[in-house]
Amino acid sequence: MSSNLGQRPPRPSAEELAGLVRRIGGDGDRFLVVQQIPDLPDVFAQVWHKAGGDYTLEHRDGAADRHFQAIADGPEAVIVAIAGWARQEAGWDGGLAWSVLDMGPAREVPPLDLDEDEREELEKRVREVLVGGYASRAELAELAEEYLVTKDRRPVSREQAEAPADRLWLERVAEQAAWQGETDPERLTRAFTALQEAGITSRENFTCCRSCGQSEIGSEGGPNARGFVYFHTQCTDSAAAGHGLMLLYGGFDGSSETTAAIGHEVVAALEAVGLHAEWDRDPGRAITVTPLEW
Repeated sequence: MSSNLGQRPPRPSAEELAGLVRRIGGDGDRFLVVQQIPDLPDVFAQVWHKAGGDYTLEHRDGAADRHFQAIADGPEAVIVAIAGWARQEAGWDGGLAWSVLDMGPAREVPPLDLDEDEREELEKRVREVLVGGYASRAELAELAEEYLVTKDRRPVSREQAEAPADRLWLERVAEQAAWQGETDPERLTRAFTALQEAGITSRENFTCCRSCGQSEIGSEGGPNARGFVYFHTQCTDSAAAGHGLMLLYGGFDGSSETTAAIGHEVVAALEAVGLHAEWDRDPGRAITVTPLEW
């Protein structure tokens, strides 16, 4: 979800959603866009409102010819419709008069001009990042656009990049629909949340490498943080490939004693959520979470 103030509150409650609808209308704050989780291509709802006027509500259901609009004279009908849409409640759209919004002809996107090896290489990399679980659809499209760029060649436009990114995204969404119960990454997030609440700065998929992580993690901690634990994007790639997950940790005072104590807390938090950690209690060695089904 986002507004044209740039705010993106994740998973708002019904009360928070209602508050956002009622808030819009002032200068620089007239749009509210809502997306479901998981985000699907061309599926969203949005509201436009100027103080003193009606509310314009739109929703798009997968394509330009499935883009609908309704007008409401107050926020209550909009709140009911937006909340019902977000929850996919039966008959959520019954309280308003909807019409198809003419978006004009769809823009033609030329097919990718790649040989088979390039196409396979591109899709392999996009799939790796997708399976990692931290990239948005927009970030995957950006990756697809930039991955094969050289000094003399830019073979994939942004519009062309969106097609393979969205196709692979939808494949992953369909795959996830068959999952049951809590996943290992969800358990990991629970452990990191508990550590964060205990005063250990905890970051998932943080920075591109260990060098950047070690130089930047200090600025992430609050005044009462005792230490840190994180894994960077290369660690994510390794975990997604089935090689376990390396966690980097330490104390902000730089002492080996504090680092060892943080390591023990990290292992305890992982075990508390049902994950197995390998660590020889040496503060100079990383903790590895394995086996791990990413």
